[in-house]
Parts: sequence; structure tokens; C-alpha cells
Amino acid sequence: MLGSIVGLFGLFLLFQTVTLRLQFSVTDLDIYRGEKLLRRFPYQEWQNWQIFWSGVPILFYFREIKSIHFLPILFDPKTLKTCLEERCPRT
Repeated sequence: MLGSIVGLFGLFLLFQTVTLRLQFSVTDLDIYRGEKLLRRFPYQEWQNWQIFWSGVPILFYFREIKSIHFLPILFDPKTLKTCLEERCPRT
């Protein structure tokens, strides 16, 4: 049972990783699926961000003024952290 759950979660992460693309602009984090823009998150509305489980990078969290977001996706934690610190440094 547990193996099935972990396997399904792994397939979900694989799907997210293959289909989603994060693009860091000067003012926003844009999330694309293929060529279609799904969401735009202006950095000026961010209050905090965190990368969970950097050894097995599967969850990226950020909080905006009005909402909280968890992005389950496989990623390179060093590259993501560098991009976030350049564009949206923690206070």
C-alpha cells in the first residue's frame, strides 16, 4: 500500500517536472505549461519562501500577501535558491 502511494506521488512529481517551467523575470515568477502562461506571481507581493527537503528537492513553498503556494516539482535546489535570492531576497 505504502509503495503504491509513493509510486503515485513519484509519477505526479515526474509529470509536474516534465510539464511545468518556472521563468524568473525581473518582477515576477511565471509558471508555464508548454507555451501557456498558467500564473504570474509578482515578487512585490511575496512575504516568504522556503525550499523543503533540499536533499530530495520536491517541494517549493512561497507565501504571498493573500495566499500560500506549495509547488510540488523536482528541481535543482541550488539554482532555484540562487534565482530566488537574486530576485526576492529574504528579509
